[in-house]
Amino acid sequence: MKKNAFKIKVPGSTSNLGPGFDSIGVALNLYLTIYCTESDEWRFVQKEESKQHLPTGKDHLLYQCAKFVADKFGYDLPPYKVDVESEIPIARGLGSSGAITVAGIEMANQILNLQLSLKDKMLIASELEGHPDNVTPSFAGGCVVAYYHNDDLYYMNKKEMEKVDFVAMIPSFELRTKMAREILPAELPFMQGIQGSAIGNVCAAAIFQEDYVLLGELMEKDLFHQNYRKKLIPHYQEVTAYMKKEGAYGTFLSGAGPTMISICERGWPAEQGQKWKEDLPDLEWRILKVEDEGVRVEKN
Repeated sequence: MKKNAFKIKVPGSTSNLGPGFDSIGVALNLYLTIYCTESDEWRFVQKEESKQHLPTGKDHLLYQCAKFVADKFGYDLPPYKVDVESEIPIARGLGSSGAITVAGIEMANQILNLQLSLKDKMLIASELEGHPDNVTPSFAGGCVVAYYHNDDLYYMNKKEMEKVDFVAMIPSFELRTKMAREILPAELPFMQGIQGSAIGNVCAAAIFQEDYVLLGELMEKDLFHQNYRKKLIPHYQEVTAYMKKEGAYGTFLSGAGPTMISICERGWPAEQGQKWKEDLPDLEWRILKVEDEGVRVEKN
């Protein structure tokens, strides 16, 4: 690696986890990696052929996030060439935008030697995203249950979720978060809010107690967002019923969708995966694990 060069590796994430709307996220072993070297101008180079349409200059989201941090602390950003590689599908609910936000913040932290704390970085990311569930796991690793309000962040972090696999079922179409948010109601009836909150509370407790049977059952009872968003996912009911029949603990809409994820006993999807692909061939199937390490930096 060249002088003043560094690499940042960020795990993707799944968020919401049923009733954990805007508050529960899990880091997964899908990664965004950027290679940063000093340059005479800002330039972003996408390694994947399928992403050549993305911006190459200062209109890139990585730069915009990094500049937000620089402006916040009163610095100018010296130019870098940034090579970008990503395993995270775009607009599929697997944390692609959140990972870019995290990488951009860490890039500014490294370039400007800000020495930001983990919480400082997670606060900035939550400010940029408006919610913490898809960015805090990419910073901290593992599962994060978080509440962001009035420029403060309250969170708990759970690591070593080694008893389960996360089976992602990825459709060929994209679903932009903006559209998925617009379909949600502006308000909920009081009692529905109480019931939804109770379901979410028990789900959070089940995660920390590693009671995945209970978690799976309750995440499908979500009252906050899945009943509204499933209208945008034609295969939602089919996949949920199929994976329940196959023995999954539970299935939920990953992030804003359209990817759906089933939580299963560790090792079992490797045995059944080929059958699932044959039964539902229109979906891309990925067996994922929880990534306990968050964003990492490798310097020259």
